[in-house]
Amino acid sequence: MRSYASAVATKADRVGLGIDIGGTGVKAALVNLTTGALASKRVRVVTPKPSTPDAVAQTVKQVVDTIAVDNALPADLPVGAGLPGVIKRGQVMTAANIDKSWIGVSAAVLFSEALGRGVVAVNDADAAAIAEARLGAGKGATGTVLLLTIGTGIGSGLLVDGQLVPNTEFGHIEIKGRDAEHQLSGVARERRGLRWKAWAQEFNVYLAHLEGYVWPDLIILGGGVSKVLDKYREYLKSTAPIVPAQFLNVAGIIGAALAAADAHPIASRAARTTAAASAGASGAANR
Repeated sequence: MRSYASAVATKADRVGLGIDIGGTGVKAALVNLTTGALASKRVRVVTPKPSTPDAVAQTVKQVVDTIAVDNALPADLPVGAGLPGVIKRGQVMTAANIDKSWIGVSAAVLFSEALGRGVVAVNDADAAAIAEARLGAGKGATGTVLLLTIGTGIGSGLLVDGQLVPNTEFGHIEIKGRDAEHQLSGVARERRGLRWKAWAQEFNVYLAHLEGYVWPDLIILGGGVSKVLDKYREYLKSTAPIVPAQFLNVAGIIGAALAAADAHPIASRAARTTAAASAGASGAANR
């Protein structure tokens, strides 16, 4: 069967696999690492409830196996996974919109074992920021680029001269005694019944806080609210230009693949280690 990836990629193109894990869905696709275009169909499966590490790992395997039906997935393919939480050296330190049992788990090891190949784990908003800054709305921008993904919560990604400052978690800045995302996310706007003008006026207070901390040269808005920017753009106030994200709901997939490609030698070693451990366990079982 002819692969979709082979139909859109040239021999010079590099391809990676990006996985985006959210509170409602697990999505993945092959990604052209040169252009950011998807090199396969995007596959989405509902996030299991409860979203425990083992349950999500099996869902990730299901999604990747579905992609593998129509696409060759070579052993050295860069594979990245974005999760909604602080990620340090592949380990989940906080859990937002996924089960709290993730805290302390190495997502990199868990997914590498589930897939039998090395996997790089990153914060989901960081992944989206990498995609937008490198290939999307922030391509060519210099200085400090701030991405805010506004949907169920508020995720943030920050790059300075193209270098990621990981795990900023600006959605949890306190506004009026509560996390900003509890007041200003897309879901919070609907819950509170705010019209776009009222929401934008409160969001400006939040932006002013962020500008005082990092002084961005460009602000990129992603997530659900970015699709309707025209409804509130005129009410926004900022010292930096504000633009909508280019990749919208696939930015996390693209960025995860790019992050994996950046760390590919490390991921390849992880794959070999995982394979060797599996072979050792199998040999021990047969003795």
